[in-house]
Amino acid sequence: MTKKERWAVVEALKTYISKYPSRNKAAASLNGISPATLSAMLNGRHELISDEMWRNVASQVTTPASSGGWQTVETRAFREMIFAMTDAQESRKVRWITGDAGCGKTTTAGIYASENREVFTILCDEDMRKGDFVREIARKVGFRSAGMRLRDILDTAIERLMQMDSPLLIFDEGDKLNDNVFHYFINLYNRLEGKCGIVFLSTSYIRHRIERGVSGNRKGYNEIYSRIGRKFYELEPTDGTDVASICRANGLDNVRQIGNVIKATEKSDFDLRCVKSAVHREKKMVEARVRKQCSNGD
Repeated sequence: MTKKERWAVVEALKTYISKYPSRNKAAASLNGISPATLSAMLNGRHELISDEMWRNVASQVTTPASSGGWQTVETRAFREMIFAMTDAQESRKVRWITGDAGCGKTTTAGIYASENREVFTILCDEDMRKGDFVREIARKVGFRSAGMRLRDILDTAIERLMQMDSPLLIFDEGDKLNDNVFHYFINLYNRLEGKCGIVFLSTSYIRHRIERGVSGNRKGYNEIYSRIGRKFYELEPTDGTDVASICRANGLDNVRQIGNVIKATEKSDFDLRCVKSAVHREKKMVEARVRKQCSNGD
């Protein structure tokens, strides 16, 4: 890793730390990072730190939008998400945001978290148990839970959140949580109601899952549905206009090139991952043509 890249990580790290009341709490929120390592990075003692550790820190403190030179565009879904998350944080309400896969939910949440204090994003998965769920919240809030009982971890996490001015928990891919963890969310909500905003992000599949659970009288589903206001905040799908804006923001101005990207990604419903790949491919083709012309000119 170059010196320039390391200092870029340091700047991102400073922004990350500013969200926490202390450097130690910021360190506790990062996987595999000690307060001593953070201190060495911030104080310029970079020769003491391996490239692997730099990459580890970079992966946790930088957002997809801030790495790789890719420019994020405020699509309709982006603006809707920012509005919903801001509303949830300011009013301390629960929102469940749904959108197509690849519409930018994770990236937008990362940007919002990087630009606002007391915002904590938890990535959910199918294998997450109640203990994993609670420990991840504890880590994000900023304390180490090793050796603590599960109940004590939850109590401490809730106490930390209640001491904050306007905290927001974002559960990315919330539809992947199993029923046992879903039930635990009810306990979390009951104790944080009116004191902490909560946002779930997922695809629209969750609507069918919860509605089936409610109609089948499955344990906890009616309570969850009630706590999200019995409605979902559905994002507008990405369209060709959004894709054209993304192209222009990332160096494609030619109408034909933009049209190629739109055509190539239309069948994927303009999945932003596909759009990014198509933009890079189009730019590579342009670069190849320029090199060929220069070579022929020689």
